[in-house]
Amino acid sequence: MRAWVDVDLSALVANARRVAAVSGSRLLPMIKANGYGLGAVEVARALESVEPWGFGVASVEEGEALRAAGINRPILVATPLIPQWIQRYLALDLRPSIGDPETLRAWTAQTERPFHVEVDSGMSRAGVRWNNGAALEQMGTILAAASGWEGVFTHFLDAESDPKTTRVQWERFQQTLESLPRRPALVHAANSAAALQGTQYAANLVRPGIFLYGGMAGQATPQPVAALRARVIALRVVSAGDTVGYGGSWRADQNCLIATFAVGYADGFPRDGASDSQASQREIEVQGKLVPIVARVTMDMCMARVPDSVAVGDVGTVYGGLLSLDRQAHLAGTISYELLTRIGSRVPRRYRSTE
Repeated sequence: MRAWVDVDLSALVANARRVAAVSGSRLLPMIKANGYGLGAVEVARALESVEPWGFGVASVEEGEALRAAGINRPILVATPLIPQWIQRYLALDLRPSIGDPETLRAWTAQTERPFHVEVDSGMSRAGVRWNNGAALEQMGTILAAASGWEGVFTHFLDAESDPKTTRVQWERFQQTLESLPRRPALVHAANSAAALQGTQYAANLVRPGIFLYGGMAGQATPQPVAALRARVIALRVVSAGDTVGYGGSWRADQNCLIATFAVGYADGFPRDGASDSQASQREIEVQGKLVPIVARVTMDMCMARVPDSVAVGDVGTVYGGLLSLDRQAHLAGTISYELLTRIGSRVPRRYRSTE
């Protein structure tokens, strides 16, 4: 293989167990975007060992793929429902997220199947706004007679680093719950960062995402799960003054050895690094050492300045070794979520588990 991702499912499960232990709540793992790039079906099967309540996705198609693979637990689609999709939800037994009176009315008119109501407590993205009294009143009237009303949730905008705003959002959420005709069986708000703060935001379910997959959540450091690797496919000696890469974007200051690794932006390694001068120099691991990436990353390959001991066929590790997922994301000027979900479809996922 030219490039691949090693996925440690045992580490994934260990991260999930940590979230459950700290929060004291049952899990609703988010496995949208193909399990954050690592394979939704494989992730769901591995997480069966922690007995989650169900799984969270972002689209009907993601839910359909899980059902086709035999995943039978409840599946909540976090994207707001629109009435045109109702029949597909019913056919696949998916739980919708509903955040407006019109859609709620359409759902309850067609079915008594379970659904969750989303409350916008400050994210300003989706859900019924906590201070929209008219909409809440209309929804309350419908909910009073809705036997399928199973859950209600909100989404924190910065549980990682803004405790004050998180507390305000939680209080708004609680006030909204009090205004509704009853409290449904399932209340959930906490993402990875909030769930790892203990029980204060745990409610009945927590919705871990990035922490499961090896990305930091606030100050909490997970076990590494994904390692993106690629082989050295070419070597060349360049002389002082020679350029490397498109646009001649890097020039050698002395004679040196340049290795070409078979990984590029079509595989999930972004084209350019961060603009911040402290984070502009990206690196890759080879032979147990970090070496600097030179020139621009291309679609299928990247180049690095390496020691003379490096040989064609050696394996380089983009992240998941000496460089953590979060560190490589910082060097690339992005976040861990994006690095994982950028992994290209042509990159094989290799799974291992010690459980």
